[in-house]
Amino acid sequence: MAGSFKGKGHARDLIEYCIADAKEKGRSGVCALSSKKKKPFLSEKKFLLKYGFEVADTAGDDYELLALSFDGRKPRFSESAKAMRTDDRALTIYYGVQCPYIPNCVEQVRMYCDKNRIPLNLVAVDTLEKAKRVPCIFNNYAVFYNGAFQTTHLLNETFLKKMLHL
Repeated sequence: MAGSFKGKGHARDLIEYCIADAKEKGRSGVCALSSKKKKPFLSEKKFLLKYGFEVADTAGDDYELLALSFDGRKPRFSESAKAMRTDDRALTIYYGVQCPYIPNCVEQVRMYCDKNRIPLNLVAVDTLEKAKRVPCIFNNYAVFYNGAFQTTHLLNETFLKKMLHL
């Protein structure tokens, strides 16, 4: 939590509710995406470790899957997610709509690519099946170019030109 919400116990209340709910429903545990270094929009590792979460798997240089297992089982990233590559050479963006800024950002990228004749594939991740097929660690927005993972940051024209070397 940050800003005026920091120190009010909201994160504590949320994680405690999540753990209690998972236990009540007979789940095998709770997991969360985090990272070795603090990243925007990801759970803070230090916070989760206080609640008994452990690193269950890693992907890339930074991403970690933290888990609080109730039965000893540990979740894993899929091998395709760990690869963080795609066969598609075009600018490819996988996106969800949990963040209110994403639809506008996607539209701006689409318009820029149309105007500049840049091949673009936009993949709305709107089902569990699609989410399982995303070729990277997914946090609502993932950008690939020439088959390689680039970023999870929303693109603006300046960043897009730099990434595409225009």
